[in-house]
Formats: sequence, C-alpha cells, structure tokens
Amino acid sequence: MTFSYFLTFLVFSPLLGIIVLAFMPRTNEKAIKLVGFLATLPALILSLAAYNMYHTGTDLAEFTERVRWITFGDFGSVDENLFTVFYELGIDGFALVMLVLTAVISTLAALASFHIKKEWKGYYMLFLLLVIGMLGVFTAQNLILFFIFFEVTLIPMFFLIGKWGFFEKEKAAYSFLIYNGLGSAILLIVIVLLFARTGTTNIDALRFLMNTPDAPLVTPISDSLKMGLLIALLVAFGIKLPIFPLHSWMLRVHVEAPPSIVMLHSGILLKIGAFGIIRFGMGIFPEQFTDLAFVLAALGVVNLLYGAFLAFIQDDFKMVLAYSSISHMGIVLIGLGALNEAGIQGAIFQVVSHGLISALMFFLVGVMYERTHTSHLSNLGGLAKGMPIAAGFLLAGAMASLGLPGMSGFVSEFMAFLGLFREWPILAAVGTLGIIMTAVYLLRAVLAITFGRADREFDGLTDIRTFEWAPVLVLMGLIVLIGVYPAVLSQPLQATIETIMLGIGG
Repeated sequence: MTFSYFLTFLVFSPLLGIIVLAFMPRTNEKAIKLVGFLATLPALILSLAAYNMYHTGTDLAEFTERVRWITFGDFGSVDENLFTVFYELGIDGFALVMLVLTAVISTLAALASFHIKKEWKGYYMLFLLLVIGMLGVFTAQNLILFFIFFEVTLIPMFFLIGKWGFFEKEKAAYSFLIYNGLGSAILLIVIVLLFARTGTTNIDALRFLMNTPDAPLVTPISDSLKMGLLIALLVAFGIKLPIFPLHSWMLRVHVEAPPSIVMLHSGILLKIGAFGIIRFGMGIFPEQFTDLAFVLAALGVVNLLYGAFLAFIQDDFKMVLAYSSISHMGIVLIGLGALNEAGIQGAIFQVVSHGLISALMFFLVGVMYERTHTSHLSNLGGLAKGMPIAAGFLLAGAMASLGLPGMSGFVSEFMAFLGLFREWPILAAVGTLGIIMTAVYLLRAVLAITFGRADREFDGLTDIRTFEWAPVLVLMGLIVLIGVYPAVLSQPLQATIETIMLGIGG
C-alpha cells in the first residue's frame, strides 16, 4: 500500500487557509483568527496520523513521492536521471518526529497569535506560509527542494518580525535576513557543487556516492573538497542553530519578534540547523565529520558555557531565554561530537525537548507581556500573587529546561553527556559547569519573576485565559511524556540512529 501525495497534502494544507484569508475582509478580527488557527489543524491531524500509522506497522517508505520535475540537458543515453531534479518528498523516523513537533507547535503558536493587535489578515497569511516552509524542509528528499523550502521560511519571518515585532523590530528583521541569507548562499554553493560533480541532488543517492569507493561520479571529488564542503555546511547550518560566534542575530529576534513567532523560531526554525547538520553533514560526509568531531564537541561546550554565563547577568527575561537557547543548542553539538549512539540520540532528543520547552517558555512570556507590557525581571516581581497558575507553569518549564528528572530535558542532557564522557571525559567535565549554571540562571530569573520584590504594582491581573490553557497543557504534557516514557521518541528514531552509526563506522 502506498500513500499517494499524502505528504504533499500535509505540507501544503495551510495553503487552503491562505486562500480563504485572501478573500476575507481585513477588519473581521475574530473570523480571521479562527481561520488562521483552523488552517493549521489539517497538518496536525495528518502528521499525527502518520505517526500512528508508523506505530501500527506501516513502513515510512510508503509515504515517498517522486515526480520528474526539472531536467538539465539530455543525458538519456547515459542515465535518464542524470542532472534531473525530482519533486520528491519522504520521511524517516527523525523527519516524522520533526513533522509532528512542527505541526503541534504551529497550531499552538496560531492560538498564541490571538494576542496580535493589528493587521491580522496579513499576519496569518504570512504565518501559514511560514508553516508550509517548515513542513517542507523536513519532508524534502533532495537538496534543491530542501533549499526552496528553506528559503520559503525566510521571507515570512522577515515580515513577521519587521511588521509585528517590538521597538527595534526592523533592526532585528534585517539582522535575521542578512545572517540567514549568508547561510543560504553558502548552502546553495554546496548544493551546486554537489550537483555539478554527481549529477544528482537526491539525498540518499548523494549518501551512496560520497561513501562508496569508485562510485560513478560525473567528476571525481577529492577528500579535501569533501572536507571543504562539510565545513561550508557546518557554517551554513551553524548560523541557523546558532553556533558561537554566529549567534548575535538570534538574540535580536528572540527579543524583538512577537512571542508567538519566537515560539516557532526557537521551537522549530533553530532546529533546522541541527536537522541539516545531522542529515547532510553526518549523512553525506560521515568520514570527514568524524575528523571534525572533537572540534564540534568543543564548540558545543563553548556554546553551553557562553550562553549560560551570559544568561545569568540579563535583566530582560527574553534575553535570558535567548542565551538559554544558545546554551542548550550546545548540548546538541556535544551529543553529535561524541559520535556514539548515546550522544547522537541525546542530541536528537535535545532538538525535540528544547523545541517544546522553549515554545512553552516564550508562550508564557507572551502571556505575561500582554498583561504587564514588560519582560524585565526587576518589573515583574511578585507575579505569583496575581497570576499563580502562569507562575506555576513558568517554574515547571524552568525545571524542565534545567534537566529535572521526569521531564524531557533530563533525558536529552543525560544521554548527550553520557556519550561525551565515553569519548572525552575532561571536555565533558568542563561542560557540566554549564549544566550547573543553567540551574542558577533559570532559578534566579523565574524566582525573581514569581516571588521577587516588584518595582511596580499590577492591579487586576488575569491568570491563564480560556484559549491559553491549550498551549500550556499540551506542551507541558508532552515534556512530561517524553521525560517518563522516552520510547515515544526513541522507537521512531532508532532506524535513523542505526543508519548514522553505520555511516560513521559505529
């Protein structure tokens, strides 16, 4: 049994919402918000259906779609697929998990977007276009299609930041565009070189050609060129992740973008960087990746410590969470640099775990900002008195982020460091300082907000409202589910991790 165009319907399902919104009057706020929210549901339903079908025994290969799309030249006498780009979508266990994560956070971010105060029609049309790009990135089976979806995410993000952001929104939007545009340019150069040398952009074909001696390449690729291509990929996706020192643009976005958009940015878009490093860096160039493993692990420790120490001295809670994201992405690099099953599994768990935790924390930031119009720690003291439920979820989110057992953060951090201790114990011991600092800066910030002394009084604060219950309950439920039953992730990821380990000789 094959599921013809299942993934196409999943990826492009938000397009129906864009079409409906295009014909709606721009002043009908309630209807626009409702349509914007409902338009995210088909992708959520289909992704959950795919996850359920996988658990009932369906082979993920049955979701594959492949249609001839663009042909460069006539090479039929040699190979009819040579220099041909196909429209091809497919998923493995890792992509399936990321699809579900994207669909869940997109739906919850659409609910969080009910706080948007102006020009709702344009906002939700761009929001749904962003969702299409994110879903497409995780299903694309060739580099050109991946690049197209990758670029689709940049355009709506630029306008969503620059139009609906806060005080320095234009500066943040242009910083986002310049840095990510540079990463895209580097990625495009890598894709063009690979296409010119191999005649294909199919990811599985490239994995075979790059790792098979005497493979039938159009033009031979030396080991030094492979290393150069891998470094270029690490830079391109390192900007997205981000890896220190390519991180400054991300701080501005986290502070200036609307909290609902930061839920997507921190929860999903940053994870495209990790997804690219794992799928393309480790998958296509495993031998060269092995040579750079220590460097990557060391960069992970730098990320972890740098983000943790700077988060400790911030007064703006958005900046605390921004530096926290940098720090937690260091754990992803640590796990990948370990080059063993525990480390790689921990890295992928961290991708999912941080996506859920950061989405929860920024949703709560949006809830607090909507009531108080500030995110500074010194102005938010004693918030537990007026908003006890929100304060409770904020503390629970902080516990998950610092790695409390029973929550997803503990599972991912434990496995990543277990992998690193097996390979480079001294480096891992240094990295544990970041784990200690994570507890320090998160408890400092959250306790200052909930029980600290306030510089101002807030009268008549309302706690979690009706539509705000769904995001906090769903995200917290998933965080706890992964923490107490990690198999919900490890089962679909097992085949992906085995493929990676086989490629790197593990």
